Amino acid sequence: MKLRAKSLLSILRNSNHQPHSPPNHHYHHQQQQHRTLVKVRLKWVKNRTLDHTIDTHTDLKAASLLKSAITRSSTGFITSKSISDWQKLLGLTVPTLRFIRRYPTLFEEFPHPRYPSLPCFRLTKFGTTLHNQELSLHQTHEADTVQRLSRVLMMTKNKMLPLQSIHPLKWDLGLPDDFDRTLVQKYPDHFRVVKGLNGLLSLKLEQWPEEFAVSELQKSSENRKLGSFNSEYRQFKRGQTALAFPMSFPRGYGEQKKVKAWMEEFQKLPYISPYDDCSIIDPNSELMEKRVVGVLHELLNLTMYKKTKRNYLRSLREELNLPHKFTRIFTRYPGIFYLSLKCKTTTVALKEGYRRGRLVDPHPLVQLREKFYYVMRTGLVYRNKGLDMIPQLDSLANDEVDAAEQEGSEEEEYEIGDDCSDEEASAVEEDSDED
Repeated sequence: MKLRAKSLLSILRNSNHQPHSPPNHHYHHQQQQHRTLVKVRLKWVKNRTLDHTIDTHTDLKAASLLKSAITRSSTGFITSKSISDWQKLLGLTVPTLRFIRRYPTLFEEFPHPRYPSLPCFRLTKFGTTLHNQELSLHQTHEADTVQRLSRVLMMTKNKMLPLQSIHPLKWDLGLPDDFDRTLVQKYPDHFRVVKGLNGLLSLKLEQWPEEFAVSELQKSSENRKLGSFNSEYRQFKRGQTALAFPMSFPRGYGEQKKVKAWMEEFQKLPYISPYDDCSIIDPNSELMEKRVVGVLHELLNLTMYKKTKRNYLRSLREELNLPHKFTRIFTRYPGIFYLSLKCKTTTVALKEGYRRGRLVDPHPLVQLREKFYYVMRTGLVYRNKGLDMIPQLDSLANDEVDAAEQEGSEEEEYEIGDDCSDEEASAVEEDSDED
């Protein structure tokens, strides 16, 4: 940790001696208080392709959570009464009972053994097969899961998070349903459940794995070994330049003179790793703003789908040392983040993670979930023929799954809305979600 603090000091000091900056005995972050980024009135642009993807994942997540609830139940089933008030919890726009009845290939309905008028649901043979494959995948990629969870904790102030803040992110982070028990027991040198300062049970990181303390932006820059990219990363390691965040705008949007000036000014600011101690940075400086962008960029990168609900991030604000109104970042940097209002909630997505609505680099767990969704859609068409598909599961071609999930999204569709001023953006971000 001391080495990382020294590294940050080196970056800040070296940045004082850039050709475009006069020598100064103060840290560079103090200079940022006097130099403001270009203020640009940005139009809100709706990405219909990403909205469609987020809509799809909402149903997939709800079905997955229902599956997990069934497997956790001591009886092996859930009743319609027990799930009657789960609609908001699952993020659904329809009643839970209506939703679960849509997918007979996964959920089998039957009368309660003692109360015949009470509908119950258990997994079909096909649903059980998919669940067992998921358990196997979690075991196969357990080391990756440990690293991902460790990196989330490494970004926090006290290297720990309340379990109640992690549980809503389980599906997004690709964690096992019982991670707080199985991973803690199996990796006592990594994790420990403790009582936090606020009295809440929290997951604490037991050691600092230095090899994990490399952000995804640093990795991607290091891996690009051609021409200026390689040179850029080598200069960054010497503290002589900044790393640029990938940005993407609708055609012509990023060519506007003011937008280009804003992008260039922002990218020139030093990049501060989300794993570095930021206590020496002025919280009101633009350098801190770029650090906040870096933390959110890294956290979204660690999720399976490069996205999560905005309210989930809000619950991590204090632990991640984020400012009170940090969600303004999402509308201030639309080239990096996309804010979707689908399914009566607000979802934040990392734009670089997608190309034409598809994940650029899907995790194996995501690929299994795509098969899960394929079965859901097939169930809508063929109803009770889901059992006939079991022999086809392992041979199901990925391109078939992709075609089913991404049907009609070959090109990204944008819709430019009204100007989004600071006041309007603030009003949008301070509205409470229906999460």
